Amino acid sequence: MEAQPGLAWVLLLSLIAECLKLVHSREFTVKDIIYLHPSTTPYPGGFKCFTCENAADNYECNRWAPDVYCPRETQYCYTRHKMNANGGSELVTKRCASLKDCLSVGCTQPDTEGYKICTSCCEGTICNLPLPRNTSQAVFATLSPINQTSRQSLRSAVTLMCISVLLLLFE
Repeated sequence: MEAQPGLAWVLLLSLIAECLKLVHSREFTVKDIIYLHPSTTPYPGGFKCFTCENAADNYECNRWAPDVYCPRETQYCYTRHKMNANGGSELVTKRCASLKDCLSVGCTQPDTEGYKICTSCCEGTICNLPLPRNTSQAVFATLSPINQTSRQSLRSAVTLMCISVLLLLFE
């Protein structure tokens, strides 16, 4: 019986190709997040953010982020992404943040070495999964209006005005 190295190579390469299909990407899925971050809260309104300091990339940050709730004095999740001239990640920092930390989001112009920094904030549990890479992604995304007190005052004023009009109509 004669050896057939060509056929052996084809079989080996097809086996490798099948194995590569099974390899998962380095990005997290929503299913991964739900598994890693259960939804029970220690206090009303409690939430979590991905947290890391100067991680090499988004995967390393999210992979090793501690599974803890944010302090009560914070309301948002903050992300700072430093990129090189080619758009590759250099440093990723994610943490819980207060309102004042989130008032200056956006992207800087590339410095003399070509580095650009984009920052973003969001409201909601583990909402800081993706990285901001440009000005359309480097935003402050909230679920509720930031200035609740002025909105509440306006609502009260409209309610009083409606009651006054109704009273005038029925006099």
